[in-house]
Amino acid sequence: MTDSTAGNHRAGLSGEPDARLASSFHPDDTLRRATKPGRSRRRRRVTEAVTRVLRSSSPVGHWDSAEGQDRFRSTYRAALRDLPKPAATLDVRTDYGLVRMYRFAGRTDTRVPLVLLPGRASASPVWADNLPSLLAIGDVYTVDLLGEPGMSIQDRPITGDDDQAAWLHQVLDALPEESFHLVGLSIGGWTAANLALREPTHVETLTLIDPVYVLDDMPWETIARSLPASLPWPPKSWRDSFNSYTAGGAPVEDVPVAQMIEAGMKHYALKLPQPERISEDRLATLDMPVLIIIAGQSVMHDPQTAARTAERALPDATVHTYEDASHAINGEYPERIAEDLAAFLTAHQATIPAN
Repeated sequence: MTDSTAGNHRAGLSGEPDARLASSFHPDDTLRRATKPGRSRRRRRVTEAVTRVLRSSSPVGHWDSAEGQDRFRSTYRAALRDLPKPAATLDVRTDYGLVRMYRFAGRTDTRVPLVLLPGRASASPVWADNLPSLLAIGDVYTVDLLGEPGMSIQDRPITGDDDQAAWLHQVLDALPEESFHLVGLSIGGWTAANLALREPTHVETLTLIDPVYVLDDMPWETIARSLPASLPWPPKSWRDSFNSYTAGGAPVEDVPVAQMIEAGMKHYALKLPQPERISEDRLATLDMPVLIIIAGQSVMHDPQTAARTAERALPDATVHTYEDASHAINGEYPERIAEDLAAFLTAHQATIPAN
């Protein structure tokens, strides 16, 4: 991911060791195999890291250390500097924790703001390339997802899809506006669709940008590649390699938002349930206008299958496939996304009842 390809990575993955691997792994096995003196110290550090992860009993997402949190916050602040200056910084109290939001003043007067939900571990700075063009549509809120690396603070377990919808509904309910154009990227797309299905009160329109677990399952190759990247002890190059894989091979090493994502992957332990794949029957019950944008080169699902699912389950939805886009689609095509979103909102404005 370059700055122009800084879309979400690792979307939809748990960020923790596979439970089956954890149950069969004994930390002392590593030391017993450390026969070469030069490897003993490295293996001991690996063993200690494995032990910390496997023995972690916290029911909520947390940082592995104060130093890890400080490193993430430093990269977060650096990435945040690429965004326009927010009109307000909000910390919204929910039953599940404190949710960080930023409000950006749009260049046009609109009664219905956009609410942007990022992908896994990417938080608000992932929208840096998108905000300049989206602010031409109207006011924008960005959200750091609860239970993910970011400035939101989870303090109660999120145990299922109902809880995921509940905290986000409480956030929207606390804002002064009555309704919102909800826009979700990657796992943020799943989060947006999950809310629209369970608590649609404040959702006027729904836009899903290369969502995961919504239109198709995740390929096994992507799951396999994600496992080393989702553990804290492998070298940084492994996480960079996976992030580059999701971004169509683009380099990520010197990109501020990519550095933030890598720091979150390394230092934050997620305690979130695996999202449930949304069935076609459930999708068909969505009764608000829906825009779906699919990356034609995405590795998070089969793009053709995703497009067919969208057209079959949501025949009235607007579906676009960007043939050359990777899963980092939001950074690769920010102006095109804004143009398609603006056209979608204009087309449906007459069909949306005034509040």
